[in-house]
Amino acid sequence: MLNFVKYQGAGNDFILIDNRDKSVSLNTAQIAFLCDRRFGIGADGLMLLELTDGFDFKMVYFNSDGNESTMCGNGGRCIVAFAARLGVIKTKTIFLAIDGSHAAEILENGNVQLKMQDVESIKLQSDIAILNTGSPHYIQWVPECKNVDVFGTGRSIRNKDEFQPKGINVNFVERANDNKLIVRTYERGVEDETLSCGTGVTAAAIASSGTATGTFNYDIETPGGALNVQFEKHGQLSARNVYLTGPAVQVFEGAIEV
Repeated sequence: MLNFVKYQGAGNDFILIDNRDKSVSLNTAQIAFLCDRRFGIGADGLMLLELTDGFDFKMVYFNSDGNESTMCGNGGRCIVAFAARLGVIKTKTIFLAIDGSHAAEILENGNVQLKMQDVESIKLQSDIAILNTGSPHYIQWVPECKNVDVFGTGRSIRNKDEFQPKGINVNFVERANDNKLIVRTYERGVEDETLSCGTGVTAAAIASSGTATGTFNYDIETPGGALNVQFEKHGQLSARNVYLTGPAVQVFEGAIEV
């Protein structure tokens, strides 16, 4: 029997497992089963919370296809809330993820603010942008997100030869106004649209600043809810002090036979 807790961050949902005693070892097929929405628990991904030297905890993240993946922003915020629930942390933490260390804080309103990795390179073209915010992202500007075939078009771009063998996440971004974006995302590993993507909205916000420098603050609307991204740009094609803020909500807990 495997004990778990289910969390969601702006509709991006995750299975969280306390693995501080290293008793849990899951293979790819088992993780895919657990994330299956019809035969398992159902989630966009699964995370193990483990202990490691020099940090409050370690985040081990798997996509719903069962494969270990790159950084997940919403997942990072949810595992911080889970760590607080377990008593591993109080309101502030520094934890280790696959892309390095992350600082995070649980705010008074319950939202979690997560410091993302610096972005060293932003590839800008007339109607697209490509950058890595812990995971690789393709940004496509669109006039209206609601009219986009996210699954069909997103899958086509994700599978382009130039992004192989691992593929790329695809975000369709509408500029609602100077400081607000509407974003829909096709996620590799999930191989479908997710209700939000933390690294995706972060990439969209940074790309939206273009070649401008300074301090930026974007409110992001996704199908699953609202997120906020803040960052600084001292050079045209890099970003520092990047923060992703939004909800991290416990949905339910339970046990399942694996």
